[in-house]
Amino acid sequence: MMTKPTVIGYIKEQPERLSFVFKNRDKFTNPFVDVFKENNIKKVIFFGSGTSYNVSQIAAYYFKHLVGVAAEAQYPTVFKSYEKADWSNRLDNDEILFVGISQSGTSISTVKVMEYAKGLGYHTLSLTGNTKSKITDFVDTVVPLLVGDELTPPETKGYTVSLLSVYLWALECAKLLNRINQDQYNKMLEDVKDLIDHFDLVLTESEEWYDRNKATIVNSDRIYILGYGIDYGTVLEAQLKIGEMLRLPSLGYEIEEYSHGPTMALNNKQTIFIIGSEEVEFERMLTFAKAFRNYSDRVHIITCKDIQADDRDLVYSYKTSKLLAPLMYTVPFQFVAAKGAKDIGIDTGINPFEIPLAHYES
Repeated sequence: MMTKPTVIGYIKEQPERLSFVFKNRDKFTNPFVDVFKENNIKKVIFFGSGTSYNVSQIAAYYFKHLVGVAAEAQYPTVFKSYEKADWSNRLDNDEILFVGISQSGTSISTVKVMEYAKGLGYHTLSLTGNTKSKITDFVDTVVPLLVGDELTPPETKGYTVSLLSVYLWALECAKLLNRINQDQYNKMLEDVKDLIDHFDLVLTESEEWYDRNKATIVNSDRIYILGYGIDYGTVLEAQLKIGEMLRLPSLGYEIEEYSHGPTMALNNKQTIFIIGSEEVEFERMLTFAKAFRNYSDRVHIITCKDIQADDRDLVYSYKTSKLLAPLMYTVPFQFVAAKGAKDIGIDTGINPFEIPLAHYES
């Protein structure tokens, strides 16, 4: 009898899947880099909904900070209705690349914005797990997302595989455009492989952290996820995963913005997760965490930087750069969402919302 796929099963498949993606990276990096080789791309706009939008947030960060080109993440429908690719009117259409990220390739909003962009003469590219899906009808370049099957409604390994894919795109483009030299490139590739080789440890420490804090987490009235810099995308992904699986009110904020009003609602039945990324706000983050603990005992720091910590915190023993840390920092929220749901009797393999609004039929 075939075992029913589970979200937790897909979470624990991530080390093996990320290793496969890294070993086969030429399959998705070469076609992407060819677009940069063959065209004078000066701006990249990333599109996606749900998990794919959250990946787009971090992808834009990579391309701005690592590749050195203008980049942004956009919600597809918002962009199509209210935005322009270049409000300055200084760029030609063929200098702008539209990237549509859709694991299924059937996201209605992302498909429609790619159709719109292709009709206006922009370069269009899709990253999708189904290279024969609807989105591929409206792009110049189809790039495979090497995620394999993910047959449960919430996407977990789809997020980390997508994030690794866009990072490797950025790394290859940075090398192509001489933003990094060969030695830097080799070192950054080695760092990727080393993280993947230690991803089982990331899973183990993340699950152990959830298990020792689960009683208060699943009995929260509300959950806040706070972050900054590169990890604002991680905040959005954590908010999404907790909302769709654990189904508690979950709100994500840039950490400074949370202090401008939402703190007035804070009480001891609410949980705060703070992602401690190695950005300029790190020391400020520690100040915030100390202050929040005056109002709630349920304040958890998640970081791979060494801090004075207790059992509430997750301080990874494995250390990596801020560019790669988002691959790690999403994992504890996957466990909060999936194991938390299991602990309170929610079947995450079933989508209780049956009206088809977001996707074309595959």
